[in-house]
Amino acid sequence: MDVVKADNLNPDYKGLVDRISNRYVEGQVKAIRSVNESLIETNWNIGKYIVEYEQEGSQRAKYGLNLLENLSRDLTLLHGKGFSRSNLNYMRLIYLRYPICETLSHKLSWSHICELLKIDDDLERSFYYQQSILENWSVRELRRQKDSGLFMRLALSKDKEEILKLSQHGQIIERPEDVVKDFYVLEFLKIPEPCNYSETELETRLIDNLQKFLLELGKGFTFVGRQYRVTINNIHYRVDLVFYHRILRCFVLIELKINEVKHDDIGQMNMYMGYFAKEENYEGDNPPVGIILSKGKDELLVEYATYGMSSQLFVSKYQLYLPNKEELRELISRQLEADEI
Repeated sequence: MDVVKADNLNPDYKGLVDRISNRYVEGQVKAIRSVNESLIETNWNIGKYIVEYEQEGSQRAKYGLNLLENLSRDLTLLHGKGFSRSNLNYMRLIYLRYPICETLSHKLSWSHICELLKIDDDLERSFYYQQSILENWSVRELRRQKDSGLFMRLALSKDKEEILKLSQHGQIIERPEDVVKDFYVLEFLKIPEPCNYSETELETRLIDNLQKFLLELGKGFTFVGRQYRVTINNIHYRVDLVFYHRILRCFVLIELKINEVKHDDIGQMNMYMGYFAKEENYEGDNPPVGIILSKGKDELLVEYATYGMSSQLFVSKYQLYLPNKEELRELISRQLEADEI
């Protein structure tokens, strides 16, 4: 029996196939969402039963120390998988940390929730909860952003009010400052330290890991090109990496430096930004953003070298390893406490 290719189908019949296919996919998505909602609600209620049992009083104290272990054994005998001690602990935690079940988003899976429940700090957990929804992170992406200390890195340059806002609403992008981090984590490049590498090698590795680099850059970035040619007075220059930001509606130019940034690097980036503003922007585009991504920077040199220049030119650092999250937490805690004085 011959199989008719979709391209050769009668248009009316092809329309029928498309409608059925679309409805089938929609139905699958709804079914998965419904199962997920039911699973989270069920696990929340199980957590509620456990906590209420624990709070009943001294007559149940003999079960207290080994309650989850006993429950895991007995429920596994009754129902099979799904009642490990670890999973029961997450069920307990979801009730303690989200006492109103209706506040839990249906956009997050139980696996997302488990990753969030591992975070002890309420502000940090709230940020990752909101950001997972805003950027539709997979569980793997959520785990990576947690490991890279994204919340703390974004909070470093903010005061208490801004940190609380970041925690409650996630990263809301309204200005160029909202898309630029003080330092970027490029551990996914797997370049060991100490190691000698060139700017070309760094750029090539970033392109080879473009999906992970886009995750590190954040929401709204689309890749335009590498070694983007800029011609001024018949002299050719090249911008290392060019992106377009869909939310800010502007080009984002990135120059990579494997050493400490110098004043002429800043002047060159300012020239690139001027060129893009005059020659590359279309009607409706906003002024370009420039980011010099360097291994190190002298804050005073950057301050003087950027004096009077565009406020949309940023110098940020990168590191090739995951940050020490405990040190970052201490910095944020001191920052919050300082604002209260």
